[in-house]
Amino acid sequence: MTIERQEFQAEVKQLLDLMVHSLYSDKDIFLRELISNASDALDKLRFEQLTTDVAGSDLHIRLEVNAEARTLAISDNGIGMTREEVIKNIGTIAKSGTKEFLTKLKDAPKVDGKVPPELIGQFGVGFYSAFMVADKITLVTRRAGTEAATRWESTGDGSYTLEETTRDHAGTTITLHLKPVDAEHGDRDYTQDFAIREIVKRYSDFVTYPIRMQRWKPGAKPEDPKVLEDETLNSQKAIWDRPKAEVTEEEYRDFYRHLSHDWNDPLRTIPVKMEGTLEAYALLYVPGKAPFDLYSPEMKRGVQLYVKRVFVMDECKELMPTYLRFIKGVVDAHDLSLNVSREILQKDRQIQVIRKQLVKKVLATLDEMKRDKPEDYLQFWAAFGPALKEGLLAFDQDKDKLLDLVITGSTHDASKLTSLDEYVGRMKEGQDAIYFLTGPSKEGLVKSPLLEAFAAKGYEVLLFSDPIDELWLERAPTFKDKPLKSIGRGEVELGTEDEKKQAAEALEGKQKEYSDLLGYFRVHLQNEIKEARLSSRLTSSPVCLVADEHDMTPRMQKMMEQLGQPVPKIKPILEINPQHPLIPKLQAVYAADKADPRLGMYAELLLGQAYLADSGQLPDPVAFSRVL
Repeated sequence: MTIERQEFQAEVKQLLDLMVHSLYSDKDIFLRELISNASDALDKLRFEQLTTDVAGSDLHIRLEVNAEARTLAISDNGIGMTREEVIKNIGTIAKSGTKEFLTKLKDAPKVDGKVPPELIGQFGVGFYSAFMVADKITLVTRRAGTEAATRWESTGDGSYTLEETTRDHAGTTITLHLKPVDAEHGDRDYTQDFAIREIVKRYSDFVTYPIRMQRWKPGAKPEDPKVLEDETLNSQKAIWDRPKAEVTEEEYRDFYRHLSHDWNDPLRTIPVKMEGTLEAYALLYVPGKAPFDLYSPEMKRGVQLYVKRVFVMDECKELMPTYLRFIKGVVDAHDLSLNVSREILQKDRQIQVIRKQLVKKVLATLDEMKRDKPEDYLQFWAAFGPALKEGLLAFDQDKDKLLDLVITGSTHDASKLTSLDEYVGRMKEGQDAIYFLTGPSKEGLVKSPLLEAFAAKGYEVLLFSDPIDELWLERAPTFKDKPLKSIGRGEVELGTEDEKKQAAEALEGKQKEYSDLLGYFRVHLQNEIKEARLSSRLTSSPVCLVADEHDMTPRMQKMMEQLGQPVPKIKPILEINPQHPLIPKLQAVYAADKADPRLGMYAELLLGQAYLADSGQLPDPVAFSRVL
């Protein structure tokens, strides 16, 4: 037979070098690519069988290892190629026969109600990834419906040889002459059965066709000889691609354990099917328990990505926002645009559409859980509530849906958490804001003196104690057209318009009465406070600390400092309760002797008490002890 040597297209040698050394981050991917190409060939044969009489049955992919010769062969009984197609599709880098095939069939009519198959390989370079592990590749192929076969061979040096040969049936066999194992650089020995099984299980477990490899099985009795038999390496069962009615809860749970390595049952299983402008399937899970690294920057997050049941990426962060990083699952995108290595997603519209649908489904599931299974939702919120609230820091369309999911402590019932919707349903007539208070703990918040006037007038206050609450509440959100207003900032006016007017007039009269004493406090404590004024929010406590309407809260300042952010010192406002019996006594002391040293001591003691009531901590405990 005549052996014909041909050159690759221009600059192929440089392209091969790029592919072998730069394109793929994991050498194991070569087997995924070759199996995917074989699966494409089988799909093409099945489609052609609908319109022609080409033969073909028991469609499968076979792997054969020869450890002595150091070869690995990947065979299929699919469509195969003619000599011209080999030159066109294998002899040309990035010339995808699959892509051309799809282009030709794009506008083709349906056959027996079936649409043309959607195939995996879109770029025609995956074949050459095999040169990462092989120093020579031999390909033997025969086109279905023909008798002639073609042998193609190359060492990746810029040329290849072609010759006629024979093959028993249609299909393609690719034999890799493997490079020596470089153990120093962590190379695998691809002649080892366990290595092949592991790669197939990881990347190609859900390929539609059986992937077979022979193995030696012990005889029925110890003295019996071993028997060589076929073993199917892949499950072929993509659980996300099956109708929900055909999958048992135990199967869903088993897949979750396999996926997450979490032996606890998930709180919810979320099958997703997307059809229309694009086709994709997903199977998502809401875990029942938070991982230890939920708030670590090193946390592995994102769902697994498949394309046509072929594994592509373990952590596809683009398909799930950070605030849903606890969601586990897989997404199988049937026509997603990928780059040539199938490893890095292009920032295209399809990704955004899929992400939008996934987020919508997850949030709807959480809302249903909150409404119909409150005990499950409490378990979820305890584990993932703070992470979910991170989404409120983003200015996107999901913000209102996230606010619907927020639950928190409340002065309405200290024994249970409440939602914003429930709060709004209990608002007093004429109330125009949702009142809240933030602090380091719920236990400390319920004792805050800032609640006194609200409790006296029957106004409910929401209590937020997660650190993230300080951040998203700073953005002045609204819920059902009601602004969320902090009771620890600015002025407070409660009641009807007449009640507000009467309270303001009374406070103004007291302000004049105690103006000199307030001035003394302001001067004596000028290094610690921004202002001293009478309070309308206290009923029994003598003093409290509040922030100016536009100033950062003390807790926010501390958080920023812990993050290493430079924060100028922002002084709080000291509010004094004119109804407390101590204040008239201090006024009398001041009126009798403005230089009485006890006034300064009392001022510092009251400020210290205000700090303790606010956060349970003193900025300078030693100085406070000296005053005592």
